[in-house]
Amino acid sequence: MSNFELDLTPLYRHSVGFDQLASLLRNSLRSESPASNYPPYNIEAVEENHYQITLAVAGFSQEELDLQVENGVLTVRGKKADDGKAKQYLYQGIAGRSFERKFNLADHVEVKGADLTHGLLTISLVKEIPEAMKPKKIEIGQSDNVIEHKSRDAA
Repeated sequence: MSNFELDLTPLYRHSVGFDQLASLLRNSLRSESPASNYPPYNIEAVEENHYQITLAVAGFSQEELDLQVENGVLTVRGKKADDGKAKQYLYQGIAGRSFERKFNLADHVEVKGADLTHGLLTISLVKEIPEAMKPKKIEIGQSDNVIEHKSRDAA
């Protein structure tokens, strides 16, 4: 990736409260590096307000994986346990290195669970918008109280 600097000044000129979004964009662009593509992952919209992150973590057991959510950031860590046996590989194509992968979660997105099956770690997410923030329809009533105006000339 080239050294690209993102200028978000126009965003600040016409909006309020998007400074966190701007920081998120800047940090996302800076953190992408060739080494950050391990382990590979998918992000999928399963249905409305339900998402799924799937990471390919072949060779890792449940005990070697750690998931945490803090301040809207989901962190997935994998650390291979050392079995104490020295191995002599003729070829090692299966990555067993430790990793840390972070995902920024939008407001009101919560982790509902995780499952490890056939080397794939699947993390279920749901966006639950609080009732107070959901759109409400406001009924417009009609008042029966009609105020009559008398002109000064009529009096």
